Amino acid sequence: MNPSATLVSLSASAQELVDVSRELEGMLPADIVRWAVASFGAADEVPPYKSFLVTSSFQDATLSHVAQSAAPGIEVVLLDTGYLFAETHWYAENLGKTFGINVHIDKRNEPHLAPNGWQVDTDACCAARKVVPLEDALENKKVWITGVRREDSEARKSTPIVSRDIMRGVIKVNPLAGMSDSDIALYNELYELPVHPLREHGYTSIGCWPCTRPTKPGEDPRAGRWSGSGKTECGLHIS
Repeated sequence: MNPSATLVSLSASAQELVDVSRELEGMLPADIVRWAVASFGAADEVPPYKSFLVTSSFQDATLSHVAQSAAPGIEVVLLDTGYLFAETHWYAENLGKTFGINVHIDKRNEPHLAPNGWQVDTDACCAARKVVPLEDALENKKVWITGVRREDSEARKSTPIVSRDIMRGVIKVNPLAGMSDSDIALYNELYELPVHPLREHGYTSIGCWPCTRPTKPGEDPRAGRWSGSGKTECGLHIS
């Protein structure tokens, strides 16, 4: 770990988090995760990293591989909305088996949920099937590690490396925030990580099957998400 990265506590002020986020700029993603573990973890945690939640949509393997490299055995959670592509399930499970990543698919599809909510209200559907399960998964957690990148969209271009998610009461760490698409491609090439099978079919951003389509050449990579609705975020990363 870069010794110049200041360790902070869970009670760090907003300004302290801003300052340390600037220090972390340019550090390797795995070193950022190591910094988070050193700052917010407890040596006697059983199981290890129990106060951390790592979530991945498994559009690619980068975050799960980074997390495993920095904190071997840490659990990487895929929130199962009930509408994920079969290819996403296969991809996540295959990564776990092939690279020894501790993948957990959170399959909580409560029977009271509207079965076709996406047809009438995508915001309500995302809230019920993504946001509420996330908040349940964050219960008793101190740190949430995500794969959000600034290059994902205009709304994410100011994403800090570390901040406090006030609404959810956790420290949020985005170790991939500064990585470009080419950085991601290079990382996956260097570590020989497999590509999500839907990529070859034109899917540049992969979510739930009812609200995701392949993109056309020249389109924004996230243009295939909630296409034509004006919606750009599911609500997980809005606080």
